[in-house]
Amino acid sequence: MFFRKIALILLLLTLIVSAKAQQADTVYTLQQCIDLAIKNNLDVKKSSTQLERAKVNSRQARENLLPNLNGNIYESISNGRSQDPTTYNYVTQRITYGQYNLSTNVTLFNGLNLINTIKQNSLLYQAGKMDFQQIKDITTINITALYLQELSSEDQLNQANLQFDASKVNVDRVTALNNAGSITPTDYLNIKGTHDNDALTVVNAKNGVITAKLNLLEAMNVPFSTTVKFARLTADQMPANYDQGPDQIYSSALSNLAVVKAADLRVKAAEKEVSAAKGKYYPNISLGAGIGTNFSNTNPASFTSQFRNNYSYGPSLQVQIPILNWFQTRNNVAKAKIDLEDAKNASDGTQVQLKQQIAQAYSNMTTAYDRYHVLLQQVETYKESYRVTQAKFENGVVTADIFVLSKQNLDAANINLISARYDYITRIKILDYYQGKLSSFQ
Repeated sequence: MFFRKIALILLLLTLIVSAKAQQADTVYTLQQCIDLAIKNNLDVKKSSTQLERAKVNSRQARENLLPNLNGNIYESISNGRSQDPTTYNYVTQRITYGQYNLSTNVTLFNGLNLINTIKQNSLLYQAGKMDFQQIKDITTINITALYLQELSSEDQLNQANLQFDASKVNVDRVTALNNAGSITPTDYLNIKGTHDNDALTVVNAKNGVITAKLNLLEAMNVPFSTTVKFARLTADQMPANYDQGPDQIYSSALSNLAVVKAADLRVKAAEKEVSAAKGKYYPNISLGAGIGTNFSNTNPASFTSQFRNNYSYGPSLQVQIPILNWFQTRNNVAKAKIDLEDAKNASDGTQVQLKQQIAQAYSNMTTAYDRYHVLLQQVETYKESYRVTQAKFENGVVTADIFVLSKQNLDAANINLISARYDYITRIKILDYYQGKLSSFQ
């Protein structure tokens, strides 16, 4: 009985610990959300496979410098009058013939085509890495924005609950006054209607939380669950105005942003493509070696004896000089130059577009900053106005409609301030992204 009690206690403790662990697992930090999104995002997976393909191409380009080694087995049966491949005499009989070769070849010179192809594929692989990083960066900023939106929706729900609780106090007070006949029915109904409106605001805010949570989990490719929670960020203290201008941000982006690096690497890869294509104008010099033997049924010797005695071997040096090959080399060089021009245009376009995006993002940030501080001042103003109006209403100096309007102004300002605060933080993170600083946001 004693041991059964101990086992039962241990089982209960295990269940409690497991339940707490499961509960902890439902709380995601921003970094966990980003990691899950990067792991599950289909665009990230697609970019990863493209990167692996570029890696294989780069490896193959290097391995093309290695000698090749090929084996050849040739078997034939000839009926009627034919030449004996081993004696070179014509005979009229059935001939069974076999030939067996092993050969190797290595390129000594081909106008640096192989070397430039190696450099081209290596640069393309590096560009693929930058593309992969770009996809991860975009995923990170998107998740960050959705995460902040979810926190904003939670803050708006908290504010809506506070508004509802405050209006409940007013309703309880005017209900008592209405029962005592100390307030007009219109004032009573206005206050009660405001309370009902606050209740509707709470309902809408709850729906906003669910929607924001759904959007975030969908971006993470994680099943939706109402029990999932998100860790709060230290966003209570608003950061100061951004200390760098658009020109400084653009300069940093040119040095740090993955999309810019990828475009530059593709220009360099296209330059190597041109050099590799021009290499085909030069002779191709290769060194080879081979060994072979043969067998024929017209020879009275056994297969083993023929295989051992008929072999031959020796080195070879081949020089292939391109003279006329349907102008393929010239046209390939022309197409490579077109690819280079396209890569340069894409790089220039990336920089122009980037400068425009940074200018717009900076303008959005300054607008969000100004909006936040205007709303901050507005909240303080409406707080004081509400305090004075509430005192006047309680003393019968003003009617309920004026008091309701004052409360609505304060409530709207508080909601707008919450939205403006998170909007400003999101705008800052976008500018940080352009400077390669996303990893600093925790």
